[in-house]
Amino acid sequence: MELAAFTLIALIALGSALGLILKRNAIHGALFLVVNLGSVAALYLTLGAEFLAAAQVIVYAGAIMVLFVFAIMVLIPGKEETGPDPRRPLRWVALPAGALLLAQVLVILVGTRGPTPVGSPAPGGVEAIGRLLFTDYLFPFELTSVLLLAAMVGVLLLARRRT
Repeated sequence: MELAAFTLIALIALGSALGLILKRNAIHGALFLVVNLGSVAALYLTLGAEFLAAAQVIVYAGAIMVLFVFAIMVLIPGKEETGPDPRRPLRWVALPAGALLLAQVLVILVGTRGPTPVGSPAPGGVEAIGRLLFTDYLFPFELTSVLLLAAMVGVLLLARRRT
């Protein structure tokens, strides 16, 4: 079963990587990159690295991809869509499918609650990494956030000059 899951996730990762390379539309390429980064997070989960999977989703598939899509939308003006929406009948399926997915997630979360472990934290665990990040490495962490903020302001200034 684990081999089948790993193979399926690897095929999704390869397919999304090919879609990223072959698509001409920048937005479609960015969405394929989100799928690829999500499948890498799923591969981390199959290897038992839950913290890396969570960091992959939060940092790369979440924050970085929002920044990419924002930069693409600001720097590359697209064509306005006209005409009727071809997917309008399928949009009514989204609400029940979303409710079903939410119910499944809630069932899984309620079913996996167990006793909290007592004792010292694992040396490579989330608590140890967080303690290091916000004590010994606080200055590099804050410096990185300032650099990312400066990059976002630079992108906005470049986009304003072009219009």
